[in-house]
Amino acid sequence: MEKPAIAGGTPVRDTKLYYGHQYVDKADVKAVEEVLTSDYLTCGPKVAALEEKLCEITGAKYAVAVSNGTAALHIAAMAAGVGEGDELITTPITFAASANCALYCGGRPVFADIDPDTYNIDPASVRQKITDRTRAVVAVDYTGQAAKLDELLGMCHEKGIVLIEDSAHSIGTKYKGKPVGSISDMTTFSFHPVKTVTGGEGGAVLTNRGDLYEKLLLYRSHGITKDEAYYVNESHGSWYHEQIDLGYNYRLTDIQCALILSQIDKLAQFAGRRREIVERYDRAFSQIPQLFVQREIPESDTTRHLYILRIVPEMLTIDRRGFFEAMAAENICCNVHYIPVYWHPYYQKLGYKKGICPNAEKLYSEMMSLPIYYTLSDQDVDDVITAVRRIVAYYKK
Repeated sequence: MEKPAIAGGTPVRDTKLYYGHQYVDKADVKAVEEVLTSDYLTCGPKVAALEEKLCEITGAKYAVAVSNGTAALHIAAMAAGVGEGDELITTPITFAASANCALYCGGRPVFADIDPDTYNIDPASVRQKITDRTRAVVAVDYTGQAAKLDELLGMCHEKGIVLIEDSAHSIGTKYKGKPVGSISDMTTFSFHPVKTVTGGEGGAVLTNRGDLYEKLLLYRSHGITKDEAYYVNESHGSWYHEQIDLGYNYRLTDIQCALILSQIDKLAQFAGRRREIVERYDRAFSQIPQLFVQREIPESDTTRHLYILRIVPEMLTIDRRGFFEAMAAENICCNVHYIPVYWHPYYQKLGYKKGICPNAEKLYSEMMSLPIYYTLSDQDVDDVITAVRRIVAYYKK
């Protein structure tokens, strides 16, 4: 048996392989250069062009581009009516922003457990957590797989609750043949560099509801409007504007919008390559009893942002931390997505206790994220598979 590098063997790779990486080509650079030499660097035509493009590829009626995915969640929670003392239900297996958006509004995040097979939020757990104070549910399309949107939407509308779909991972994913972005009351995107398409930073909120759209526009730009229909006082001229609510400076620059637009032109090829990598990983790992492959619901045609390797610790003499370090010794740099949100010290200070979502906590103790991105070569993928197999073979019981 060949020893893994951590046990004294030779690493699978001579150079490090990271879990995520952006891809920027000449067309992307040209798109940004054109903006840099134009009349507008921000608040210009590329913002509207990006919003129009997002509506085109998703089927949503409205899109509001913002500075990042966290800003998108914040103004979505505001538009949903989350305020002082209100509750917002979300999953603990997510980046903290999915819960923090409630705190920004003076509300309280409530954590529902996950489905142990798909890792997405469990609608049955959501139903158990709904109270008279619940104003919104943030359902995260974790790893890119769509949540059970029909069930969640039906439940939310039955209770008069707004469904916010956190699609930071899932641009390019379809649910029952419809692109995410056109299904939930509001859908948020992120364009961080490790996402499928990037603007360096950036985000967006999509909706089919005109009432929500008007609120989102206000909250993005300080609560200020130039629309005379909203004026309290008489207009003093074409330059006039009024602040009618308290909003934020969450605007996105034309520079970033140009890059995102160019990246969206490559969305199909990005999504296709990610699906190929997932298929190769799934074929390799589904045959290994010491590993568990994430299940996908048939309704989701998924563009995967993350690939989760989950170990079965009862069948190994190594735990997740040991496996993670063994992969690093093979020069394959993994990550973990995510620490349960309520485990963070800030949330512990707010009174959240460990143990409230046992499925999520068990998943956290057993998982890591493997490399997956557009420029990952077949040899890179083979190296990852070889490293995993070598570690499992050496440490299996």
